[in-house]
Amino acid sequence: MLKRILQADRDGSYALRVAEKPGALRTLAMFFAHSGDSWFWAVALLGLWLFSQTIWRQWAFYELFWMISLALFVFPLKFLIRRQRPQGDWGAIYRNTDPHSFPSGHAARAFLLAMLATLLGPGWLAIILWVWAPLVSLARVAMGVHYLSDILAGAALGVVVALLGWQVSGGLFVLLQGLAAPLGLTIW
Repeated sequence: MLKRILQADRDGSYALRVAEKPGALRTLAMFFAHSGDSWFWAVALLGLWLFSQTIWRQWAFYELFWMISLALFVFPLKFLIRRQRPQGDWGAIYRNTDPHSFPSGHAARAFLLAMLATLLGPGWLAIILWVWAPLVSLARVAMGVHYLSDILAGAALGVVVALLGWQVSGGLFVLLQGLAAPLGLTIW
């Protein structure tokens, strides 16, 4: 039974691939596949947190804190499960730095960002991120660096971490603010 499920996962994933097919769809898939990169989001959120004096400072802190927390969970999980990425040439940086595909860190991150935006607002940004998150996830399959089950597990993990994180954020961030205050720092 498991063998048939894994075969269906492989077949469905390969049917969505465009990595080897030059054209506009491949270019669009490459854009979305990279748009979920952790370095990009870390730099953008850190910049927003450091240079904003509005509600965006708090928004960026929530997103960045839970994005880093998620990565500290996903990366060891990938090395524990050790599912190899699909065969392919595209995405050498991903294949070399992280040869394991399950769960998808990009899908987890994209859905975490969307879920937290839903909880934090504004609504227009949450809508944009909920459209973007599945596009990032499917682009990872289309470019051949993930299977469908990788992105489904990553998406579920991102939403769960966002919801659990939301539950503890109030008390946790008050504690962090208390620890930062004697150093003359504020988290927002």
